[in-house]
Amino acid sequence: MNADAAACCAPVVETALSEPQAVALARVFKALADPVRLRLLSMITGAEGGEACVCELTTGFDVSGPTISHHLKVLREAGLIEGDRRGTWIYYRAIPAALAAASDALAPTRVPA
Repeated sequence: MNADAAACCAPVVETALSEPQAVALARVFKALADPVRLRLLSMITGAEGGEACVCELTTGFDVSGPTISHHLKVLREAGLIEGDRRGTWIYYRAIPAALAAASDALAPTRVPA
């Protein structure tokens, strides 16, 4: 999620979203709506030190390396992860603020009477 999207999003159940807020959140939730991407994100967040090498992320899937790269690109473009190239490999880590913003967008802040 870009900085605008991470900063913008009041809980959905409390206030109506603007069109840009809805577009930003939809991009995040669309990225999360794929089982492979959910698994990749969980592998990254669960990795020792909070980051995982792409070489560790390609095992255990019945898809090709380029397909894994595509899924990582979708997560990156949604602003959920970022990566650093170190030599041949890219190391990915989650962006906590983006994950929190997605979670907070659906968290009720008050209970209906």
